[in-house]
Amino acid sequence: MSAPTASTVTGGRADAAAGHRPVEFDTLDAWELNPKVALRPEPFGALLYHFGTRKLSFLKNLTVVGIVQSLREADSAEAALLAAGITPAQRPLYLQALGALAESGMIIRREPATPDA
Repeated sequence: MSAPTASTVTGGRADAAAGHRPVEFDTLDAWELNPKVALRPEPFGALLYHFGTRKLSFLKNLTVVGIVQSLREADSAEAALLAAGITPAQRPLYLQALGALAESGMIIRREPATPDA
């Protein structure tokens, strides 16, 4: 298996807004569910509600739900994808989903942990 490479996803409808800078989703970065977002598991997947923007998103894929939930503990998004068993053929679909969640602010880059002084 080859070493993971950075994959970025940019673009989307939000880019059309004047002055909007797209979020780059880099799989080598650490990500987490935005603290302003609630994730509610449902039989079909999950509901995400952003309390800041009041946006509601539906995750209709249980694997995506699992990846989003695992981001907080994973060293990187790449590690979360690998732990979920995402194959190279499946990768574009999951990168698109995670990129859209990053673009909408549902997931955010996780700040590195600061060592206790």
